[in-house]
Amino acid sequence: MSKDPIIDAHSHYLPKEIIRQASFYSEDWGNIERQLEFMDTTGVDLAILTYPTTDVVLKGKMGEVDVAKSYNDAIGQIVKRYPGRFLGTALLPLFDEKHMITELKRARDILGLKGISLASSYNGIYLDDERFYLLYEKVSEYNLPIFVHATTNNPIGSRRVVDPLLTPVIEFVFDITMCIGKLIMSSVFKEFPDLKFVFAHFGGVMPFIKERLDTTYRMLRKRILVRDISAMPSDYLKRIYVDISGSASPSAIMCTIEVMGIERIFWGSDYPANMDLLKSIETINGLDITERQKAQILGKNVERLMIL
Repeated sequence: MSKDPIIDAHSHYLPKEIIRQASFYSEDWGNIERQLEFMDTTGVDLAILTYPTTDVVLKGKMGEVDVAKSYNDAIGQIVKRYPGRFLGTALLPLFDEKHMITELKRARDILGLKGISLASSYNGIYLDDERFYLLYEKVSEYNLPIFVHATTNNPIGSRRVVDPLLTPVIEFVFDITMCIGKLIMSSVFKEFPDLKFVFAHFGGVMPFIKERLDTTYRMLRKRILVRDISAMPSDYLKRIYVDISGSASPSAIMCTIEVMGIERIFWGSDYPANMDLLKSIETINGLDITERQKAQILGKNVERLMIL
């Protein structure tokens, strides 16, 4: 890429056999030609395709292994059909160790996928759970980033409130927040120092509760009511990456820059849930930061992470 690239770090595509068996996703989620038109219109050079955690497996309509293979095959075909326009991330049968490792190798070595897609939680099991440790070992060995999308199934709070607006707006975001919090308070970052997590939607509300996180941790440590994590909680926020998921809020982006650092922030559209790609790009271009920093957010940061 001769010019500074614009790379979409958060976009989705689903094969039609999965769309047909899910309860929410429309045909728009399987129209890659339409996505290319949006990309060309807005100047997006490359999009990373991640899995939006559909409900197919939980409803029992397809087995976990079958969903992973079907999805990965479809993403591999798109990457091959449109070279230089898409990068793919793999879906894995996480709770079947044998098939998980086999599919991870196949996705990387045969299909050419460049990362892993995870949900923030799986029926209340968060990513700090030791059941993910084997995956983390292999992902660290392969040097693959992990893209974390909010779970769309049983997010935190959904046992009390199920609402077509409030569940995706509030509960999805807080499930990501809890996921990061549990990772910080666990041994994951210590056990796997080379892991590269990319969280959608600013990492939930983590950038906005950073100060409370630190002050409460400091107070509880004095009373020995919380384990020693060897650093302030906010220090670990500088070890993860986040995407802005189509946000057009200058204040939200600037807050995240302050807390996490410019190098840790990616532009992402959340297409096709959000189809106004241009608005968030224009917001970044209008920020009171340097041109170099704008280029970092719009593509250079994720380009460096993905070793493009």
